[in-house]
Amino acid sequence: MDKMEVKAEVLAVCISEKKGTEKKEIEKAVLKPDWGIEGDAHAGKWHRQVSLLAFEKIDDFRKKGAEVDFGAFGENIIVSGIDLKSLPVGTVLEIGDAILKVTQIGKECHSHCNIYHKMGDCIMPREGIFAEVLKGGCIQKGDKINVIEKEVGPYRVGIITVSDRASQGVYEDKSGPVIKELVEEAGMEVIDCLIVPDEKSEIVKKLLHFSDQRQADLIFTTGGTGFSKRDVTPEATKQVVEREVPGIGEALRSYSMTITPKAMLSRQTAGIRGNTLIINLPGSPKACRENIEYIMKPLKHGLGILSGRESD
Repeated sequence: MDKMEVKAEVLAVCISEKKGTEKKEIEKAVLKPDWGIEGDAHAGKWHRQVSLLAFEKIDDFRKKGAEVDFGAFGENIIVSGIDLKSLPVGTVLEIGDAILKVTQIGKECHSHCNIYHKMGDCIMPREGIFAEVLKGGCIQKGDKINVIEKEVGPYRVGIITVSDRASQGVYEDKSGPVIKELVEEAGMEVIDCLIVPDEKSEIVKKLLHFSDQRQADLIFTTGGTGFSKRDVTPEATKQVVEREVPGIGEALRSYSMTITPKAMLSRQTAGIRGNTLIINLPGSPKACRENIEYIMKPLKHGLGILSGRESD
């Protein structure tokens, strides 16, 4: 792994006992692998174990007349000398004795927390980054930060099941697990599986979460591609993508029509946002399996071109 030439260091380390509140500066923190900072509310077995925020962004906020201490935006580690948002997901950070891996850039602010109500704004959702702990150790003010460039790994995939009833727990999602199984068999990494109702705004939020914040290479949606008035997955996808890929939907429909003529009623689509390919799949587990098995070989080539790993 190649180290980037940066002069970055830790200016403060902060923790809190509750989420959505200001964190308080401490002299030294102990990081546990696959957990986070001991004593911090955000520690746990998930992808946002530790949060980082650049001092330069805090300073810009202070220049607007706000008096904010370190930890005021709920951040764990305040760093100086590095543009955090420029780091791609997968970048490794060596801080003190610990090693972290960047897992998310920014976040969605579901509801204005105590920080927002007190400060009138919260810069953490748009300026902060999040990481998981690969190797534990102690970190403290003054520790230097080594930035290690992201290694080429398996393609990272997000899965979204779109279903009113599954999101309400009326029935078990069976399509998402099928997609996960096939994706992992193909050597890809599933970063998360989410279930949302047939609401366009909710689908859009999760597509943006996977593409912009988690920087997934590929997103599969399942469900919401039919004629029902609640079926809006293609519309949500088209709102998010920057370049449509009509050939994928056409090919999947054409293949599925060799199995059932009802496939002509599918409105599934596909497109690209940034470096993320988004593909709609039907809601049926059987159809998901058929679609993925049919598309996997050319799909890998397409991802290779999109990511720069392969050429035409």
